[in-house]
Amino acid sequence: MSTERAVRASEFALRHRRAFGFGWLLVLLLGGAVAVAGLGRLDQSFTASGGPGHRANQAIQERYGNGAAVAPLVAVVTWPAATDVRDTATARRFAAAVGRAAGPGARTVSYADTGDPGFLGADGRTAYALVYPGAGKPDLAGLTAVEEAAGTLRAGLRSALPEARTEVTGVLPLQHDSAEAGPGPVALAAKAACALGLLLLPALAFRSPLGTLAPLLLAGATSVGALVLVEAVAGFTEISFVVVYLVPVTALVLAVHRWAQPPETAARSAVTAGAAGAAACAALALFPAAFLRSVGIAGLAVWALSTATTLTLAPLLRPARPAKTAARTGSPRAATAGRVRRPRAATGPLAASAGWVPGPLAATAGRVRRPRVLPAVFGLLPLVLLAGAAPLLRVGNPEAHTLVASGPARDGLDRLTAAGLPSGVLNPLEVLVPEGADAAAVAARAARVPGVLLAAAPQAAGWRRGGAALVVVVPEAEPMTPGGAATLTSVRAALAAAFPDAGHPEAAPGPGTTPGSRDGVTGAAAVTPLVGGSGVVDRDLVDGVYGLLPYAVPAAALVAFGLLAARAGAGVAARAVCGGVLAAVGSAGALTVLWQWGPPGTGAVTGWVPLVVGTFAFCVSIDRSVALAAGGPGWAGPVAAGAGAFAVLAAGIGPQVELALLVSGFAMAVLLDAVTGGRTGRPVREVGPVPRSSLQLV
Repeated sequence: MSTERAVRASEFALRHRRAFGFGWLLVLLLGGAVAVAGLGRLDQSFTASGGPGHRANQAIQERYGNGAAVAPLVAVVTWPAATDVRDTATARRFAAAVGRAAGPGARTVSYADTGDPGFLGADGRTAYALVYPGAGKPDLAGLTAVEEAAGTLRAGLRSALPEARTEVTGVLPLQHDSAEAGPGPVALAAKAACALGLLLLPALAFRSPLGTLAPLLLAGATSVGALVLVEAVAGFTEISFVVVYLVPVTALVLAVHRWAQPPETAARSAVTAGAAGAAACAALALFPAAFLRSVGIAGLAVWALSTATTLTLAPLLRPARPAKTAARTGSPRAATAGRVRRPRAATGPLAASAGWVPGPLAATAGRVRRPRVLPAVFGLLPLVLLAGAAPLLRVGNPEAHTLVASGPARDGLDRLTAAGLPSGVLNPLEVLVPEGADAAAVAARAARVPGVLLAAAPQAAGWRRGGAALVVVVPEAEPMTPGGAATLTSVRAALAAAFPDAGHPEAAPGPGTTPGSRDGVTGAAAVTPLVGGSGVVDRDLVDGVYGLLPYAVPAAALVAFGLLAARAGAGVAARAVCGGVLAAVGSAGALTVLWQWGPPGTGAVTGWVPLVVGTFAFCVSIDRSVALAAGGPGWAGPVAAGAGAFAVLAAGIGPQVELALLVSGFAMAVLLDAVTGGRTGRPVREVGPVPRSSLQLV
């Protein structure tokens, strides 16, 4: 759409004010109901699809109905000092109590089932059991069921073993206790202050009640419309639930930024930035990774709806004022009153092709303003330094000890570590051994891998289905740590030595395959054990998603550059795209510095968070750069960034670590863009009108 067509679209909306107003009202009300009802269409597993671990977990889930990508509960018992934890009667009593409390359909394994001392603590009094509840899929409903099972298991064990100290811990109980803790008085005060700041900042910037409410209406219409589109696409392809976090925050920042522009500037930047941003997100969506596809489609929907609201809803909200009044003011209030503010300088082809007429600085046309070198250097320096930290980012669930400071699940974790047991027991691997292979031999081979605490092949019926069997492999280190990642790699390599196609379920044989033997592990010649479990999800994310980023990011950047160069000129395109990529990479580096190296010491950042935050940072930076090049006010970027930061902090301040990771990523992305954007952006030489061509139509 050319700029003239965009202006005609706005004029058409004004001529049919009632129809468009009613239509957007329906989007907000009816679309909101549809969006809420359609959330179930989104994939809620938060796992990376397509990798060998994901395929293994799917096979385990289909056969056993539990476990796989869902981390087990860990029942911990500490007996009185006089009790011998190795005594057969004691071990069986603990196993029986765990089995009864776990309920029907659960899979359990402990020292009584295997005789493996890896289930016993070094203090001689503590033992633990792994419990996979009967219901528990890797979606929100399944995770809730596991969290509820933890309470039932805890109560049952305390009733059955009154003389012992019993606790229940695990990744999900730790996360549940973090969410249940809620924000304290200081956090609540901070949330209230941020909510107040979200209202006061636009009010002070726009100096009118309309300037406060209009961006919220634009953001609401954009968010609802984008979610409806995303959910419609989810009926045809897998879309991750993480887009629910990306859409509203991006829509809010774009809405505040667009509302701060004079009407004609907003139309120009909306069309140009919207086309470039949508094309870049569409390029991401073409890559064969569910997370990239999800954020790409969500970004495409946000850009489309944001452009539509800017062209057809924003004009309805702006009160009409005489044009001659606009020439006498350049205040922020003029942007919300329908006045035309004359920018400090024209900004090249983007302004010229839109028919923009320079104001008092027209006499400087044709001259190049000297770039502000030092401010630009100091503006870019933080982003460059943070971008350098991005390659050191480790993705995965935060380490267990950082999830919550206190609570029943933390008591269980502390009891484990006090007994000398490693935290790796919270994320065991599960190896699906197909029919015809010797599960005990597979377990023995895995147990010899460095970094493995124990590997066992339980004989109970819950661990053997249809001739196949499950082997549990407990690592010493958590999977997001370097040691845990190395252990997983070594386990896969050890099984690959026994089975040439190990880890590749698509190579599983058909009926009638001749059994054979290799390196002491008997089984079908082409039958492969599948390595799954909660510990493989992070590795799949690194290999299957982050491995594509060196190709996906340049592809998205090139598409955006091509569209911007055709419409706004190569200089504007280069600054906008380079700034967007640098903002995306810099936000990942900020997460690394703050969470991995900073006081929280999480050891890793939840895998999908940098993808969502990076997409958000890219979109926000592109929109700011294009709006500034189109002649928009320089204060618009910081105001939009501040509003976005206040919004996410008001919603997310609290003890829940994963939510804090996401919220801090959003906040740092907008703040970095606000700090560096005003320093690095500079007007370009004014030129005459650019001949119209098909390349200029975006």
